[in-house]
Amino acid sequence: MIPFMLLIAIAVAAAWFFSGQGKKMHSTNEPVRINTALLEQHILFYTKLSAEEKRQFENDVKGFLEEVKITGVDTIVEELDKHLIAAAAIIPIFYFKQWKYRNLQEVLLYSDAINMDFESAGNADRNILGMVGTGSYEGMMLLSKHALQQGFDNKTDKQNTAIHEFVHLVDKMDGNTDGIPNVLLDKQYVLPWINMIQEQMHQIAKGKSDINPYATMNKAEFLAVVAEYFFERPALLENKHPKLYGMLKEMFDKP
Repeated sequence: MIPFMLLIAIAVAAAWFFSGQGKKMHSTNEPVRINTALLEQHILFYTKLSAEEKRQFENDVKGFLEEVKITGVDTIVEELDKHLIAAAAIIPIFYFKQWKYRNLQEVLLYSDAINMDFESAGNADRNILGMVGTGSYEGMMLLSKHALQQGFDNKTDKQNTAIHEFVHLVDKMDGNTDGIPNVLLDKQYVLPWINMIQEQMHQIAKGKSDINPYATMNKAEFLAVVAEYFFERPALLENKHPKLYGMLKEMFDKP
């Protein structure tokens, strides 16, 4: 029989491990209330919607926050953070009714960029602004609070870390994070999309494109990077890359 004190020690150790491996963590469990003023101030996508669409967006944000836990690892999760995370989740799938992120249970929010050891302090290779968890972190998303807020505050760039990571989750819904989101892309568009990726990567590699070079990493990163561009600067994308814009519109703006 295991001694009583040893059982207590095992329970404490397990609680320590499963609560973030010893990190101080703060979860948001309070009732969800949508602050439309925050949406108006920070979410450009929301401001361009009709009154009816805004109500739908608010309901979708509320539904997301009721279903997905948001935990601050080394920072407090503020009301603004919750609204930004939920907005980033809803924007790519807004026109797909009854969408659920079945592959996400929790978002871990760090104060800043992290390294591969999930450390957000020090200078040791902290270059991860966001990632979709795998292995023991399956069903989780990791985000930098600084990058999250910067993505929505800077309305003149083409980058939004949170939207980038949620597009990866959308891509992953068919079982593969491969840049070919079967849940968004009709079969007749798959081959044209693959050809477009290859053509655009070639232009980026030659320095003849304004698309972030990170898009050339692989097809999954290409999709996430150009989706950021599509949602952050749609008019500019349409002007500079009309065919790419049209394909992304076919994916994300279906009625």
